[in-house]
Amino acid sequence: MNRWTRKLHRWGAVATAVPLLLVIVTGLVLQLKKQLPWVQPATMRGTAGPPALAWDDMLRIAQTIPDANVKTWDDIGRLDLQPGRGIVKLQCVNSWEVQLDLQNGAILSSALRRSDLIESLHDGSFFSDPVKLWVFLPCGLILLGLWFTGAWLWWLPHQSRRRKRGKVRPASDGRGGRVSG
Repeated sequence: MNRWTRKLHRWGAVATAVPLLLVIVTGLVLQLKKQLPWVQPATMRGTAGPPALAWDDMLRIAQTIPDANVKTWDDIGRLDLQPGRGIVKLQCVNSWEVQLDLQNGAILSSALRRSDLIESLHDGSFFSDPVKLWVFLPCGLILLGLWFTGAWLWWLPHQSRRRKRGKVRPASDGRGGRVSG
């Protein structure tokens, strides 16, 4: 059993090395996405108050930013409306993010947003759905198996040392006394 567990652990680690490295590196970058403006633009603050900016105005303002490459609503993938901050984030399909003040339409930020790309690398969907399901999912399952085999391999020496030292308690007779054999 122990030899089999070691072999399984070793080959599982080899089989998942490259996808796991990608998952670890992108996961670390995503942990810091709010602290690294290179990954995701910092969220700005607009003017407080109820939203006063019309949908057509948002589109018109986004169209004035050349890097956003917005011509119609089809060029905008997502809107993130944050009334508490007084802003709306327009996330364009080309990964450009525009932040507008909800009161006066002022452009608060216009920058490339890389977090969506990094997330797609992290979960494997960047490559394709079959790669995500047939490479990254099995790697995740193998990683779970590595955790269990690693825990077992960690426990074995501790269990062995306890037995050698005689620290395994003898059986009890139920009344607090030892059973002699």
